[in-house]
Amino acid sequence: MVSTRSFPAIVGCADMMLKSAGVTLIGFEKIGGGYCTAIVRGGIADVRLAVEAGAQTAEQFGQYISSSVIPRPLPNLEVIFPLGKHLSMLTDNNGYSRLSNQAVGLLETRGFPAMVGACDAMLKAAEVYLSSYETIGGGLCTAIIRGSVADVAVAVEAGMQEAERIGEFSSLMVIPRPLDDLEQCLPAAACWIEEKPEPLKLPVSIKEPEKQLVELPDLAKLPIEITE
Repeated sequence: MVSTRSFPAIVGCADMMLKSAGVTLIGFEKIGGGYCTAIVRGGIADVRLAVEAGAQTAEQFGQYISSSVIPRPLPNLEVIFPLGKHLSMLTDNNGYSRLSNQAVGLLETRGFPAMVGACDAMLKAAEVYLSSYETIGGGLCTAIIRGSVADVAVAVEAGMQEAERIGEFSSLMVIPRPLDDLEQCLPAAACWIEEKPEPLKLPVSIKEPEKQLVELPDLAKLPIEITE
C-alpha cells in the first residue's frame, strides 16, 4: 500500500507500481481529507519492489504520506480492502469503455468551480474527452480526460492555467499508456460505458414426433403349421 494526499499522484504511483513489478492493482481507498491509498497484491518480492517504486514516485511529486507491505495477510483482513468493484469487473465482461487504450490526463484543483473551468478549457484546447471526475475530500476535485498523448498534454496545460485563474490548482498527471489493471480501477462516466451485445436468444419449440400406432396381428387367427 502507498498513500498520498492527491488523486493524480496516487494514480501515477499505481501506474509506476504496475509497470515495475508483476502485481495486480486491487483499487484505491479514499478516506477524506485528500488521503488516497493504492493497494496492490502479488508475490512478496514483487509487492516490495512495487511499493518502493510507488513511494519514490509519490516523493517526487511531494505527496508521499506512508507505505506498507503485509507479507502474509490472514483471510479476514480482506474485508477492509476495496475488492468489490475490481473483482466484479474481472468476472463481469458485459461492458467496456469507449475511452480504453487512450492516454489519461488528471488535473486536480481545490474547489469545484476551478475544476469546471479547467474542464471547459481542456475540452476547448484539444481533441480530448472528459471521462469522469473524482472528489477525495478537503475540497480536492480531479477531472479525468482521455485522448492521444499530445492532445492530453496540451489540454492539461490549458486546464492548469484556467484553474489558477479561477481558484487554486493542486496537481496534474499524464499517463501515456495505462495498463489494463489501471483502466479497470479508474472511474468512468456511464455515458462512456457500452454494453457488449449478447447473442440473441429466441425461444425454440421442439415438437416430439407423433407416435404411430402399429396394429399387431391377432395371433389366434394366424395359421399354424405342424411338421412331423
